[in-house]
Amino acid sequence: MMGRFALLLLLAFALLQLLCFATDDDAVFYDSFEESFDGRWIVSVKDDYKGVWKHSKSEGHDDYGLLVSEKARKYAIVNDLDKPVSLKDGTTVLQFETRFQNGLECGGAYLKYLRPQEAGWKPKEFDNKSPYSIMFGPDKCGATNKVHFILKHKNPKSGEFVEHHLKFPPSVPSDKLSHVYTAILKPDNEVRILIDGEEKKKANFLSAEDFEPPLIPAKTIPDPDDKKPEDWDERAKIPDPNAVKPDDWDEDAPMEIEDEEAVKPEGWLDDEPEEIDDPEATKPEDWDDEEDGEWEAPKIDNPKCETGPGCGEWKRPMKRNPAYKGKWSSPLIDNPNYKGIWKPREIPNPNYFELDKPDFEPIAAIGIEIWTMQDGILFDNILIAKNDMVAESYRETTWKPKFEVEKEKQKAEDEVAGSDELAGFQKKVFDVLYKVADIPFLSEYKPKILDLIEKAETQPNLTIGVIVSIVVIILTVFFKLIFGGKKQPRVEKKPEVAETSTDQGSSGEKAEEEEEEEEKEEAAAAAPRRRRRDT
Repeated sequence: MMGRFALLLLLAFALLQLLCFATDDDAVFYDSFEESFDGRWIVSVKDDYKGVWKHSKSEGHDDYGLLVSEKARKYAIVNDLDKPVSLKDGTTVLQFETRFQNGLECGGAYLKYLRPQEAGWKPKEFDNKSPYSIMFGPDKCGATNKVHFILKHKNPKSGEFVEHHLKFPPSVPSDKLSHVYTAILKPDNEVRILIDGEEKKKANFLSAEDFEPPLIPAKTIPDPDDKKPEDWDERAKIPDPNAVKPDDWDEDAPMEIEDEEAVKPEGWLDDEPEEIDDPEATKPEDWDDEEDGEWEAPKIDNPKCETGPGCGEWKRPMKRNPAYKGKWSSPLIDNPNYKGIWKPREIPNPNYFELDKPDFEPIAAIGIEIWTMQDGILFDNILIAKNDMVAESYRETTWKPKFEVEKEKQKAEDEVAGSDELAGFQKKVFDVLYKVADIPFLSEYKPKILDLIEKAETQPNLTIGVIVSIVVIILTVFFKLIFGGKKQPRVEKKPEVAETSTDQGSSGEKAEEEEEEEEKEEAAAAAPRRRRRDT
């Protein structure tokens, strides 16, 4: 009892610390969208952006968000911050929620953190060319499925802004639940990407392994003026110049030849065609010979060919030519002049520079500029903070309760759908098992198989066990047929001598036994099924 009380006291103390250190002063910007976005967010007036934004509730909640309301549209909206946020001082956290209420097959749901307007843009003219510092969020279409993190960084040598993409970013959740995306920028050049509070990616801004292209260029580059020498040989193997084609090598020998040992099967119907006119076909009453041409009956397989070994002109089958060797070529040997794969020499990179920290541009506005084929995308609880504990507290109070409700609802729906799918699957399994029971060589075990199937139908949880039992029965019969059993008497080859009357009598008795066995199997196969099927 005392231990439980001590644990509660410890948790209360930890929560108090969190509240003390994570103050509202650390939340630089926050929009819950509980109030209409009019007046705070500015919709772009550019002609390309026809998508209509709406202030709407999240499905199943009383919580509001910013809604993408139409399919196959471009959208652009921006919120100009009261004052720019510096990314150079301490920790900065970028966080927002989004929910794909109708799923997401092709579209973006990312945010752009824009540079000050002095960089050359206006809120009412916000578009895809408006200069941003960071782009962050999910994007999915075709082969693209990732949570973007792109830093636009100014090259100190050229003065140009270059997009640096996070390598191997996490994938976008594929459900219709609310998810929260968090990017934590640390003063030690580290960036962490979280989805639903769980770290999915950690990277270093200055590492060439983490960003493409890297923020710091390579020290050396291939010399663009270096040329491969004309005598440079990159071939590791060459044909043996001393090799000679053997005298018995016939390059003209065909790959296949006729099998001279083949003999035309007895009873082959040389004069019968493989197809004949359908004798039951009749010329349609509305057939016009002048317009439709002369009517011809459709062709069907010649029934005489089905009873005989074959029809038409008999030809010997082809077999592989033992003398075939194909085109002769010299064997390969090591190239004595091989020098390896040529590469231009490395020279110092004239554009190389060093950085201790990224030269981040400040964030002066938050924009959403997307093109999407889906509607129902809802943005909510957009946050910029200077403390990752503030972001955590917002996740716990604003996102997590909604997510838990949605997850439980989704779980219940999946269970219902899963049970329906399972019932349909089991019905298909039972139909297949009834067909298996009708297989002639299983006739001896048919009653047992039917009993097992009927038991599984009344107790679906036994389906797997029944399948295993039937497989065991099939394997048992199969091995009996292979390794010996009553149904497959052993046939021994006898020398070609004149048969006595006793031998003939013995053969006749065996034939009668086999006929009786076949009649039993046919009778069992024709027996009515024991189950009544629903109509």
